[in-house]
Amino acid sequence: MVVHIVMFRFKDENKAANIEKVKAMLEALPGKIPSLRSMEVGVDFSRSERSMDLVLTSTFDDKAGLESYRVHPAHQEVVAFIKEVTQQSRVVDYEKEA
Repeated sequence: MVVHIVMFRFKDENKAANIEKVKAMLEALPGKIPSLRSMEVGVDFSRSERSMDLVLTSTFDDKAGLESYRVHPAHQEVVAFIKEVTQQSRVVDYEKEA
């Protein structure tokens, strides 16, 4: 199993609305992308200096499934909007036992 975690820091302009829009867009992806096994989206409430605004945790059967997700048109549509409204992102991809 492959776990894909991405954290985002959003630009200040329309921040709250953009966070909610991205959350909804991401949560609409399961069922549209066959290789996507699970997805969880969380919005930060601590708002500390170290925190990011939103985190995405998703799982795939293997690296090929993650790659299929990465290039899928539905995902690419979300990515395009995210690039417009975020100022920073961090990612971790790792394998674990199912």
